[in-house]
Amino acid sequence: QKLVKAKMISPNCLFCHIIRQRSQRHLIYYHIREIKAANPHNREARTYGIRNFFFVLICRNYKGDVDMAEIDHFLPLLMQHEEEGLLCPVLSHGNVHFMWIKHSNLYLVATTNKNSNASLVYSFLYKLVEVFTEYFKELEEESIQDNFVVVYELLDELMDFGFPQTTDSKILQEYITQQGTKLEVAKSKVPTTVTNAVSWRSEGIKYKKNEVFIDVIESINVLVNANGNVMSSDIVGSIKLKTMLSGMPELRLGLNDRVLFALTGRDKGKTVVMEDVKFHQCVRLSRFESDRTISFIPPDGESELMSYRINTHVKPLIWIESVIEKFSHSRVEIMVKAKGQFKKQSVANNVEVRVPVPSDADSPKFKTSTGTAKYVPEKNMVVWTIKSFPGGKEFLMRAHFGLPSVENNELEGKPPITVKFEIPYFTVSGIQVRYMKIIEKSGYQALPWVRYITQSGGTLIRLQYNMTYCFRNVFYLSKGSDVEM
Repeated sequence: QKLVKAKMISPNCLFCHIIRQRSQRHLIYYHIREIKAANPHNREARTYGIRNFFFVLICRNYKGDVDMAEIDHFLPLLMQHEEEGLLCPVLSHGNVHFMWIKHSNLYLVATTNKNSNASLVYSFLYKLVEVFTEYFKELEEESIQDNFVVVYELLDELMDFGFPQTTDSKILQEYITQQGTKLEVAKSKVPTTVTNAVSWRSEGIKYKKNEVFIDVIESINVLVNANGNVMSSDIVGSIKLKTMLSGMPELRLGLNDRVLFALTGRDKGKTVVMEDVKFHQCVRLSRFESDRTISFIPPDGESELMSYRINTHVKPLIWIESVIEKFSHSRVEIMVKAKGQFKKQSVANNVEVRVPVPSDADSPKFKTSTGTAKYVPEKNMVVWTIKSFPGGKEFLMRAHFGLPSVENNELEGKPPITVKFEIPYFTVSGIQVRYMKIIEKSGYQALPWVRYITQSGGTLIRLQYNMTYCFRNVFYLSKGSDVEM
């Protein structure tokens, strides 16, 4: 499948630089807030402002069959769809399609006039973010401006004529560096890794102690309605490796896969059915399809070997019951009870229960049986933090807020309660690493280490309920994610 262009656009720069940098077509200095402030209710005025003050930060035209000026239509389309509540990851103008993602203060946009493989395009855009982050630590406008030469070199190596090429940052760092080097004939050739069949691993790697660390990480997605019924649930898992092995070893990973056990006639014990399995490019897919063997030559260092989904009924590991009583023009009182519904020998770490409160609430007072509660006014929520939550235990938090005497006429949404947690040495699905075989021609002994982690997952479905003063709900998010209030 062919990608046509990969572009980056920044909406978070200084407005005063627009005119001075107008002639430099490779830069963008554009401030959304200034244009909105000029006439926030006039869409035509805003569109005109955008077209006059829109510049591309950096771009790479891989095929030349899409007009470079087409990117000027992207941001007006984006703002128009956002205002109408119809924002989607693919925008179209005529026969040109914009596929975009946002990272920090940058938009990364791929344009095409063909029926391209959207999954491939988005995989490439996210891979761009990953590679640039490896190089510059933080991917933002300043890092792009300070490293124009390196960025252009990377864009040329990552893709050629619309086809993705070398996308492994560790391999790219062998011959695209951020330091200036003298021209030497001996160092001017491209590493053989780029043209080898194993393009994700360099030759000649040596370690004094050969080890491989395996992390099995599962995220639980649970949606519970106001009546306490589980509406949907599933498990999204990934197996990550940290490989410190010498030479060019071949690894074979065995899991308690139900399909594998059925093929070999060993349908005993607990097994799992994995769906939507996605592998790193190092895995031999033909062998997996024939006998379900996960065989591969691993990348050096950290990598994600595979991801999967298990569609099964899962009960919330931390059950939340809440009662919110709102007294008009006076106060609001909140009671939240959290109960661990997992094994007593397991402990949930860094638990966060986020409870929404009215935007006009003030004078917070808290009382907790354990942990600490904190009011976060910018997000209109109370964050109840429990560092260590043993299984089977039950804790309580009470909060009291004052309300203004004049009621706010604006209608407010009712976002759900959110829960974040992490439980080490535990998996809900019961997936197990049965073995890890390490084969290398030198015959050295290597040590495999396995760790299991369960954490709260994420979903985009908003919980709707019709209750006036009290509600009971729970909603799980992935670690480190934010809620739009």
